[in-house]
Amino acid sequence: MAAIDLDLAHAYKANPQTDADYALLPLKMQFRDGGAYALLGPSGCGKTTMLNIISGLVAPSQGTVRYDGRDVTNLSPQQRNIAQVFQFPVIYDTMTVAENLAFPLKNRKVPADQIQVRVGQIAEMLEMSHQLDMRAAGLSADQKQKISLGRGLVRPDVSAVLFDEPLTVIDPHLKWQLRRKLKQIHHELKLTLIYVTHDQVEALTFADEVVVMTRGRAVQVGSAEALFEKPAHTFVGHFIGSPGMNFLPIQAKGSGLNVLGRHIDAPAGVQLPEGELKLGIRPEYLSLADAAGGGTVPARVDRVQDIGTYFLVTCSTGAHTLKVRLAPEARPPALGSDVHLRVVGEHSCYYKNEEWVA
Repeated sequence: MAAIDLDLAHAYKANPQTDADYALLPLKMQFRDGGAYALLGPSGCGKTTMLNIISGLVAPSQGTVRYDGRDVTNLSPQQRNIAQVFQFPVIYDTMTVAENLAFPLKNRKVPADQIQVRVGQIAEMLEMSHQLDMRAAGLSADQKQKISLGRGLVRPDVSAVLFDEPLTVIDPHLKWQLRRKLKQIHHELKLTLIYVTHDQVEALTFADEVVVMTRGRAVQVGSAEALFEKPAHTFVGHFIGSPGMNFLPIQAKGSGLNVLGRHIDAPAGVQLPEGELKLGIRPEYLSLADAAGGGTVPARVDRVQDIGTYFLVTCSTGAHTLKVRLAPEARPPALGSDVHLRVVGEHSCYYKNEEWVA
């Protein structure tokens, strides 16, 4: 296992001139020894590029990669001693499950008795003990991917195990089982795990810390709670949550806020820079007021959806759309009715130039 430090940038084209020329904009980041991390973001945000730089499949166009302080920038994946699990299963169909799991250990001349013990441990963790003698060719896609995961986890001496969207080929109803298994395995083996995904549920349920990425930038690194409660960037607020955070343009002056032409007192203890800002509030914290009052704005109900575990109410105020999550026992407002929304409170977030200020 290793602590991994990145101080780099990467462009696939020569002589990058603008931010758009970079796959990864300049960044400094550390992955703790034994930590479980997820790289989360939409397609093209740079997360797989970062993973391949960590593994050694791609050399950064500038900067360094260090494992436990040692510069490994120009070393191969084998020299870095990492294991990587890809989106699609990489196994040998002619071998049995046990032979596939043992293969990385046999290549490193591990004694046979140690191989048998280790393969048994990993197979038990993956609930494949009863399939050890089966040939891989006869297994389903999700079972093959479990073997691929096992091959990545079987070596106890690896610096890190890297996962590149490994659950893509897995049936949806089995994904939660494998996420739970990976979490359990991480706690038992204490390996450094880095997991690439575009699925926020996968990232937030698997990782201790999530790196949220967009357009080649890592805009926030934090726990699931931090990403939800205090998004450091408006992209994080929008991307994390279902649905994402609501945003409204506001103007701050002194201790007051101008929200859509209405004066609202700023929350006590909140210090805001004067001028144009964005107010962010999650649908879970946006509430309906009985009548117009402090901290509210008028809105019209455009849509009411019964999701089962909650009601999702879509409202419009001027040119802006706001979504409200109501508890299943709540009585939702009627379609087309006029309501008042309480938009300023203890859970409100404030942004200047898309960055969090309070």
